[in-house]
Amino acid sequence: MNKIRSNSYKEAGVDIDLAGELLDKMKKKFKNARRPEMIAPIGGFGGLFQLDLKKYKNPVMVSSIDGVGTKLMVAMMMDQYYSVGYDIVNHCINDISVQGAEPLYFLDYIGIGKLRSPLYEEVLTGISDACHEAGCALLGGETAEMPGMYGDDFDLVGVINGIVEKDQIITGEKIKPGHVAIGLASNGLHTNGYSLARRVLFQQCGYTIDTELKELGETIGEALLKPHISYWPAVKKAMRKNLPLDGIAHITGGGLYDNVPRILPKNVDVVFDSKVMPVPPIFSLIVEEGTITREEAYRVFNMGIGMVWFVPEKSVAGAVRICTGAGFDADVIGKVVKGSRSVIVE
Repeated sequence: MNKIRSNSYKEAGVDIDLAGELLDKMKKKFKNARRPEMIAPIGGFGGLFQLDLKKYKNPVMVSSIDGVGTKLMVAMMMDQYYSVGYDIVNHCINDISVQGAEPLYFLDYIGIGKLRSPLYEEVLTGISDACHEAGCALLGGETAEMPGMYGDDFDLVGVINGIVEKDQIITGEKIKPGHVAIGLASNGLHTNGYSLARRVLFQQCGYTIDTELKELGETIGEALLKPHISYWPAVKKAMRKNLPLDGIAHITGGGLYDNVPRILPKNVDVVFDSKVMPVPPIFSLIVEEGTITREEAYRVFNMGIGMVWFVPEKSVAGAVRICTGAGFDADVIGKVVKGSRSVIVE
Protein backbone atom coordinates (compact mmCIF):
# COMPACT_ATOMS: atom_id res chain seq x y z
CA MET A 1 0.00 0.00 0.00
CA ASN A 2 1.47 3.36 -1.05
CA LYS A 3 1.89 6.02 1.61
CA ILE A 4 0.94 9.58 0.73
CA ARG A 5 3.45 12.06 2.09
CA SER A 6 2.12 15.26 3.63
CA ASN A 7 4.68 17.74 2.32
CA SER A 8 2.44 20.80 2.03
CA TYR A 9 0.99 20.37 5.49
CA LYS A 10 4.50 19.78 6.82
CA GLU A 11 5.64 23.08 5.32
CA ALA A 12 2.72 24.72 7.16
CA GLY A 13 4.05 23.31 10.42
CA VAL A 14 2.16 20.01 10.89
CA ASP A 15 4.06 16.77 10.31
CA ILE A 16 1.42 14.03 9.97
CA ASP A 17 4.04 11.46 8.99
CA LEU A 18 6.13 12.07 12.11
CA ALA A 19 3.03 11.72 14.28
CA GLY A 20 2.26 8.34 12.74
CA GLU A 21 5.86 7.14 13.04
CA LEU A 22 6.11 8.12 16.72
CA LEU A 23 2.76 6.53 17.54
CA ASP A 24 3.79 3.27 15.88
CA LYS A 25 7.01 3.38 17.87
CA MET A 26 5.05 3.63 21.12
CA LYS A 27 2.49 0.88 20.53
CA LYS A 28 4.68 -1.85 22.01
CA LYS A 29 4.95 0.21 25.17
CA PHE A 30 1.19 0.66 25.35
CA LYS A 31 0.70 -3.11 25.61
CA ASN A 32 1.87 -2.92 29.22
CA ALA A 33 -1.01 -0.60 30.10
CA ARG A 34 -3.89 -2.91 29.26
CA ARG A 35 -6.75 -4.57 31.08
CA PRO A 36 -8.71 -7.65 29.93
CA GLU A 37 -11.77 -5.44 29.33
CA MET A 38 -10.03 -3.67 26.43
CA ILE A 39 -11.28 -5.22 23.20
CA ALA A 40 -9.43 -3.12 20.62
CA PRO A 41 -5.88 -1.79 20.28
CA ILE A 42 -5.06 1.90 20.53
CA GLY A 43 -5.47 3.71 17.25
CA GLY A 44 -9.18 3.44 16.52
CA PHE A 45 -11.60 6.35 16.46
CA GLY A 46 -12.86 5.32 19.88
CA GLY A 47 -11.47 3.12 22.64
CA LEU A 48 -13.51 0.01 23.41
CA PHE A 49 -13.88 -1.21 26.98
CA GLN A 50 -16.32 -4.01 27.79
CA LEU A 51 -17.30 -3.77 31.43
CA ASP A 52 -18.01 -7.12 33.08
CA LEU A 53 -21.20 -6.28 34.96
CA LYS A 54 -21.23 -9.71 36.61
CA LYS A 55 -18.44 -8.48 38.88
CA TYR A 56 -20.60 -5.72 40.35
CA LYS A 57 -23.93 -5.47 42.14
CA ASN A 58 -24.78 -1.79 41.69
CA PRO A 59 -21.87 -0.10 39.90
CA VAL A 60 -21.41 3.65 39.56
CA MET A 61 -19.02 5.15 37.03
CA VAL A 62 -16.77 7.98 38.25
CA SER A 63 -15.00 10.34 35.82
CA SER A 64 -12.53 13.19 36.14
CA ILE A 65 -10.45 15.44 33.89
CA ASP A 66 -7.42 17.54 34.75
CA GLY A 67 -4.16 18.97 33.47
CA VAL A 68 -0.56 19.27 34.64
CA GLY A 69 -0.55 23.08 34.47
CA THR A 70 2.57 25.21 34.39
CA LYS A 71 4.70 22.42 35.83
CA LEU A 72 5.13 21.63 32.13
CA MET A 73 7.23 24.79 31.86
CA VAL A 74 9.68 23.37 34.38
CA ALA A 75 9.79 20.12 32.39
CA MET A 76 10.60 22.12 29.26
CA MET A 77 13.32 24.06 31.07
CA MET A 78 14.89 20.75 32.12
CA ASP A 79 14.11 19.01 28.83
CA GLN A 80 12.75 16.07 30.86
CA TYR A 81 9.21 14.86 30.23
CA TYR A 82 8.83 11.34 31.61
CA SER A 83 7.64 12.42 35.05
CA VAL A 84 4.85 14.67 33.79
CA GLY A 85 3.26 11.56 32.28
CA TYR A 86 3.09 10.19 35.83
CA ASP A 87 1.76 13.53 37.03
CA ILE A 88 -1.32 13.56 34.87
CA VAL A 89 -2.23 9.92 35.53
CA ASN A 90 -1.68 9.99 39.28
CA HIS A 91 -3.46 13.31 39.75
CA CYS A 92 -6.52 11.94 37.97
CA ILE A 93 -6.41 8.64 39.89
CA ASN A 94 -6.34 10.50 43.21
CA ASP A 95 -9.30 12.63 42.18
CA ILE A 96 -11.56 9.60 41.75
CA SER A 97 -10.03 7.49 44.53
CA VAL A 98 -11.35 9.98 47.10
CA GLN A 99 -14.79 8.59 46.25
CA GLY A 100 -13.55 5.02 46.47
CA ALA A 101 -13.42 4.44 42.72
CA GLU A 102 -11.09 1.93 41.11
CA PRO A 103 -9.37 3.43 38.03
CA LEU A 104 -10.45 1.52 34.92
CA TYR A 105 -9.20 3.43 31.90
CA PHE A 106 -7.39 6.63 31.02
CA LEU A 107 -7.16 8.88 27.96
CA ASP A 108 -4.66 11.65 27.32
CA TYR A 109 -4.58 14.82 25.25
CA ILE A 110 -1.37 16.50 24.11
CA GLY A 111 -1.68 19.90 22.43
CA ILE A 112 1.63 21.07 21.01
CA GLY A 113 2.99 23.71 18.69
CA LYS A 114 5.44 21.39 16.95
CA LEU A 115 5.57 17.65 17.57
CA ARG A 116 9.05 16.57 18.55
CA SER A 117 11.03 13.61 19.77
CA PRO A 118 11.88 12.53 22.46
CA LEU A 119 9.29 14.74 24.23
CA TYR A 120 6.41 12.73 22.74
CA GLU A 121 7.83 9.33 23.66
CA GLU A 122 8.88 10.40 27.16
CA VAL A 123 5.44 11.80 28.03
CA LEU A 124 3.59 8.76 26.72
CA THR A 125 6.04 6.35 28.35
CA GLY A 126 5.39 8.05 31.69
CA ILE A 127 1.64 7.83 31.12
CA SER A 128 1.86 4.17 30.12
CA ASP A 129 4.05 3.21 33.07
CA ALA A 130 1.82 5.05 35.55
CA CYS A 131 -1.28 3.33 34.14
CA HIS A 132 0.45 -0.04 34.32
CA GLU A 133 1.41 0.49 37.96
CA ALA A 134 -2.17 1.43 38.85
CA GLY A 135 -3.75 -1.46 36.93
CA CYS A 136 -5.49 1.11 34.75
CA ALA A 137 -5.90 0.69 31.00
CA LEU A 138 -4.49 3.32 28.65
CA LEU A 139 -7.47 3.30 26.31
CA GLY A 140 -6.45 5.97 23.83
CA GLY A 141 -5.61 9.62 23.39
CA GLU A 142 -5.18 12.55 21.07
CA THR A 143 -2.15 14.51 19.94
CA ALA A 144 -2.95 17.83 18.29
CA GLU A 145 -0.11 19.63 16.52
CA MET A 146 -1.11 23.29 16.26
CA PRO A 147 1.62 25.68 15.08
CA GLY A 148 0.71 29.25 15.91
CA MET A 149 -1.42 28.17 18.87
CA TYR A 150 1.18 26.84 21.31
CA GLY A 151 4.47 28.05 19.84
CA ASP A 152 7.21 25.91 21.41
CA ASP A 153 5.02 25.03 24.37
CA PHE A 154 2.62 22.14 24.93
CA ASP A 155 -0.30 21.20 27.13
CA LEU A 156 -1.11 17.87 28.75
CA VAL A 157 -4.59 16.83 29.88
CA GLY A 158 -5.96 13.52 31.13
CA VAL A 159 -9.39 11.96 31.48
CA ILE A 160 -9.97 9.01 33.79
CA ASN A 161 -12.92 6.71 34.30
CA GLY A 162 -13.37 4.47 37.31
CA ILE A 163 -15.99 2.42 39.06
CA VAL A 164 -17.30 1.92 42.59
CA GLU A 165 -20.19 0.03 44.12
CA LYS A 166 -22.94 2.49 45.00
CA ASP A 167 -23.03 1.47 48.67
CA GLN A 168 -19.26 1.96 48.93
CA ILE A 169 -19.05 5.52 47.60
CA ILE A 170 -17.05 7.71 49.98
CA THR A 171 -18.89 11.03 50.31
CA GLY A 172 -17.84 12.63 53.58
CA GLU A 173 -21.41 12.82 54.83
CA LYS A 174 -20.58 10.55 57.79
CA ILE A 175 -17.87 12.88 59.11
CA LYS A 176 -18.82 14.22 62.53
CA PRO A 177 -17.21 15.79 65.60
CA GLY A 178 -14.75 13.31 67.08
CA HIS A 179 -13.49 12.06 63.72
CA VAL A 180 -9.74 12.22 63.21
CA ALA A 181 -7.85 13.59 60.20
CA ILE A 182 -4.92 11.51 58.94
CA GLY A 183 -2.45 13.12 56.56
CA LEU A 184 -0.62 11.21 53.84
CA ALA A 185 2.64 12.94 52.97
CA SER A 186 3.40 14.49 49.60
CA ASN A 187 6.87 14.63 48.06
CA GLY A 188 6.62 18.23 46.92
CA LEU A 189 4.34 20.48 44.88
CA HIS A 190 2.73 17.58 42.95
CA THR A 191 0.93 19.55 40.20
CA ASN A 192 -0.19 22.77 41.88
CA GLY A 193 1.26 26.16 42.77
CA TYR A 194 3.88 26.30 40.02
CA SER A 195 3.01 29.79 38.79
CA LEU A 196 3.87 31.20 42.21
CA ALA A 197 6.84 28.87 42.68
CA ARG A 198 8.34 29.86 39.34
CA ARG A 199 7.87 33.57 40.02
CA VAL A 200 9.58 33.35 43.43
CA LEU A 201 12.42 30.98 42.53
CA PHE A 202 13.27 32.03 38.99
CA GLN A 203 12.19 35.67 38.76
CA GLN A 204 12.64 37.03 42.28
CA CYS A 205 15.56 34.89 43.45
CA GLY A 206 17.26 34.44 40.10
CA TYR A 207 17.77 30.71 40.62
CA THR A 208 17.95 28.31 37.68
CA ILE A 209 16.87 24.71 37.38
CA ASP A 210 20.50 23.73 38.00
CA THR A 211 20.90 25.73 41.22
CA GLU A 212 21.85 23.39 44.06
CA LEU A 213 20.91 24.43 47.58
CA LYS A 214 22.09 22.70 50.74
CA GLU A 215 18.64 22.80 52.31
CA LEU A 216 17.16 20.93 49.35
CA GLY A 217 19.86 18.33 48.89
CA GLU A 218 19.19 18.49 45.15
CA THR A 219 18.76 21.02 42.37
CA ILE A 220 15.78 23.36 42.13
CA GLY A 221 14.67 21.55 38.98
CA GLU A 222 14.81 18.12 40.61
CA ALA A 223 12.79 19.31 43.59
CA LEU A 224 10.13 20.87 41.37
CA LEU A 225 9.84 17.96 38.96
CA LYS A 226 9.13 15.19 41.47
CA PRO A 227 6.10 13.25 40.14
CA HIS A 228 2.68 13.46 41.75
CA ILE A 229 2.13 10.55 44.15
CA SER A 230 -0.80 8.15 43.64
CA TYR A 231 -2.45 7.19 46.93
CA TRP A 232 -4.81 4.65 45.38
CA PRO A 233 -2.90 1.60 46.75
CA ALA A 234 -3.65 2.75 50.32
CA VAL A 235 -7.28 3.63 49.57
CA LYS A 236 -7.82 0.28 47.86
CA LYS A 237 -6.32 -1.60 50.80
CA ALA A 238 -8.43 0.34 53.29
CA MET A 239 -11.62 -0.45 51.38
CA ARG A 240 -10.77 -4.13 51.12
CA LYS A 241 -10.23 -4.25 54.88
CA ASN A 242 -13.56 -2.46 55.44
CA LEU A 243 -11.91 0.40 57.28
CA PRO A 244 -14.55 3.03 58.11
CA LEU A 245 -13.01 5.55 55.74
CA ASP A 246 -15.71 8.20 55.95
CA GLY A 247 -14.10 10.97 53.91
CA ILE A 248 -11.08 11.66 51.73
CA ALA A 249 -9.75 14.92 50.33
CA HIS A 250 -7.12 15.16 47.61
CA ILE A 251 -5.02 18.23 48.45
CA THR A 252 -4.46 20.01 45.16
CA GLY A 253 -4.87 23.67 44.15
CA GLY A 254 -6.52 25.43 47.09
CA GLY A 255 -4.60 23.41 49.66
CA LEU A 256 -6.20 22.36 52.93
CA TYR A 257 -8.36 25.46 53.09
CA ASP A 258 -10.30 24.86 49.86
CA ASN A 259 -10.17 21.10 49.30
CA VAL A 260 -11.18 19.74 52.70
CA PRO A 261 -14.48 21.71 52.93
CA ARG A 262 -15.60 20.10 49.64
CA ILE A 263 -16.38 16.90 51.54
CA LEU A 264 -17.44 18.25 54.93
CA PRO A 265 -21.01 18.28 56.27
CA LYS A 266 -22.32 21.77 57.04
CA ASN A 267 -22.09 21.41 60.83
CA VAL A 268 -18.39 20.61 61.30
CA ASP A 269 -14.97 22.25 61.14
CA VAL A 270 -11.53 20.66 60.94
CA VAL A 271 -8.63 21.87 63.03
CA PHE A 272 -5.22 20.91 61.63
CA ASP A 273 -1.90 20.89 63.49
CA SER A 274 0.70 22.04 60.98
CA LYS A 275 3.58 20.95 63.24
CA VAL A 276 2.86 17.21 63.11
CA MET A 277 4.23 16.29 59.68
CA PRO A 278 7.43 17.74 58.22
CA VAL A 279 7.12 20.34 55.46
CA PRO A 280 9.32 19.45 52.45
CA PRO A 281 12.23 21.92 52.11
CA ILE A 282 11.04 23.20 48.72
CA PHE A 283 7.98 24.73 50.38
CA SER A 284 9.99 26.40 53.14
CA LEU A 285 12.30 27.86 50.50
CA ILE A 286 9.44 29.29 48.42
CA VAL A 287 7.58 30.68 51.44
CA GLU A 288 10.67 32.33 52.98
CA GLU A 289 12.13 33.73 49.77
CA GLY A 290 8.75 34.93 48.56
CA THR A 291 7.69 36.33 51.96
CA ILE A 292 4.44 34.43 51.52
CA THR A 293 2.01 34.48 54.42
CA ARG A 294 1.32 31.23 56.18
CA GLU A 295 -2.36 31.37 55.24
CA GLU A 296 -1.62 31.84 51.56
CA ALA A 297 0.99 29.07 51.61
CA TYR A 298 -1.57 26.59 52.95
CA ARG A 299 -4.06 27.66 50.31
CA VAL A 300 -1.77 27.65 47.28
CA PHE A 301 0.34 24.58 48.11
CA ASN A 302 -0.26 21.17 49.70
CA MET A 303 2.57 22.00 52.16
CA GLY A 304 3.54 18.34 52.53
CA ILE A 305 0.06 16.79 52.79
CA GLY A 306 -1.09 15.13 49.57
CA MET A 307 -4.25 13.51 50.89
CA VAL A 308 -6.37 13.60 54.05
CA TRP A 309 -8.43 10.70 55.41
CA PHE A 310 -11.22 11.09 57.97
CA VAL A 311 -11.89 8.11 60.23
CA PRO A 312 -13.50 7.50 63.65
CA GLU A 313 -11.03 7.73 66.52
CA LYS A 314 -11.18 3.98 67.13
CA SER A 315 -9.90 3.33 63.59
CA VAL A 316 -6.89 5.64 63.67
CA ALA A 317 -4.26 2.98 64.40
CA GLY A 318 -5.58 0.70 61.66
CA ALA A 319 -5.71 3.56 59.14
CA VAL A 320 -2.15 4.67 59.83
CA ARG A 321 -0.97 1.06 59.65
CA ILE A 322 -2.61 0.62 56.24
CA CYS A 323 -1.03 3.81 54.91
CA THR A 324 2.47 2.99 56.13
CA GLY A 325 2.09 -0.60 54.97
CA ALA A 326 1.33 0.72 51.48
CA GLY A 327 4.53 2.76 51.56
CA PHE A 328 3.24 6.19 52.59
CA ASP A 329 4.29 8.40 55.48
CA ALA A 330 1.12 9.09 57.46
CA ASP A 331 0.11 10.51 60.83
CA VAL A 332 -2.76 12.10 62.72
CA ILE A 333 -2.80 15.78 61.72
CA GLY A 334 -6.15 17.08 62.92
CA LYS A 335 -9.56 16.64 64.47
CA VAL A 336 -13.17 17.31 63.54
CA VAL A 337 -15.17 19.65 65.76
CA LYS A 338 -18.55 21.37 65.64
CA GLY A 339 -18.61 24.28 63.22
CA SER A 340 -19.72 25.52 59.83
CA ARG A 341 -17.61 23.71 57.21
CA SER A 342 -14.41 25.64 57.87
CA VAL A 343 -10.74 24.71 58.12
CA ILE A 344 -8.36 26.01 60.78
CA VAL A 345 -4.62 25.43 60.39
CA GLU A 346 -2.78 25.96 63.67
